[in-house]
Amino acid sequence: MSSPAQEGPSVPKEKEKKGFGKVLLRMKTVLKKADPSRRLSTLGSKSATTPAAVASSSKPMQPADDAAPAAVAPAVTTEIPAAVEATKIPRSQLFAERAKKLGEMYGLELKPSEWHSTEGHALRVEKPIRMRVHRKCHLCSTSFGLGKECPKCKHPRCKQCPRVPPKRTEAEKEESRKKRAAVIKERAEKAPIIPDWDPTPKTIVLKRPAKAGGQDLYYRKPRQRIRRNCCQCKALFTGTKTCEGCQHIRCTDCPRDPPKKDKYPYGYPGDAPGEKVAHYQCASCKHIFSIPPVNDPPCVKCSHDKCDRLAPRKVEPEPDPEILRSIQIKLESMKLK
Repeated sequence: MSSPAQEGPSVPKEKEKKGFGKVLLRMKTVLKKADPSRRLSTLGSKSATTPAAVASSSKPMQPADDAAPAAVAPAVTTEIPAAVEATKIPRSQLFAERAKKLGEMYGLELKPSEWHSTEGHALRVEKPIRMRVHRKCHLCSTSFGLGKECPKCKHPRCKQCPRVPPKRTEAEKEESRKKRAAVIKERAEKAPIIPDWDPTPKTIVLKRPAKAGGQDLYYRKPRQRIRRNCCQCKALFTGTKTCEGCQHIRCTDCPRDPPKKDKYPYGYPGDAPGEKVAHYQCASCKHIFSIPPVNDPPCVKCSHDKCDRLAPRKVEPEPDPEILRSIQIKLESMKLK
């Protein structure tokens, strides 16, 4: 059975306690130890506090109208950073620098013929080199963390603890100043380069690298390969209009795979006139009929003598009347009454 001091500070239990148990529970809440992680965070925040922050915390709180100008004032004094300036460098120079570094590090020899495309120029932005500073304990060589106390031997950081990287000498500082001045002078003499940007959208090519190291695989829309066979010997035409087997010239009677009789009912363009079926149109009534090839056949409908043979051409198919009727019904149903 647990004592009253060991029970949790839940609301219903606290209401049930009376007398000495209630006093012990309140004392336990007051004397409860703080969380160690919170203590560490407060230690780190003490080093970041400034006298101005302490003075502002000691003052009484003011209304929101008085605090607004103080928050706006620092934003007015901030300086706008200068535009990033870039310089043009040939791509061949960049590849040469990379090849030299790879050769020094891994002993590789990269020939210019093995490089990728080195045409054109690239933009380079010069930025100052920044390095993170670390401190090590001079007793156990352990790196310090956020605090000033060694996490291993609890030694407070002192002047004997080395700094990584070491502090620069006056000669190194002077050399750095000269380099910075030379860069500023060069940027002042050469105007900044504005990269060219083309707002027109470019066609995206979808490709996948080949597994065996050959040519890359490009995505292309599927297309039907058209084949023509000879109507005499059934041989396949290969790139020419003359059959290799019987020397027959490709005509309108030679079948096509896949066929397209709805678009080319009178034969396919570029074919010679066939000897099995010919298409004629009457000059009087404009009637079209198909019969074996004859010189000036009479019209089947009006018996007119002058009928011209139709050459192979593309014909747009007539719209289906059923489809037109269904569209008209839908339009009538959408009308507002």
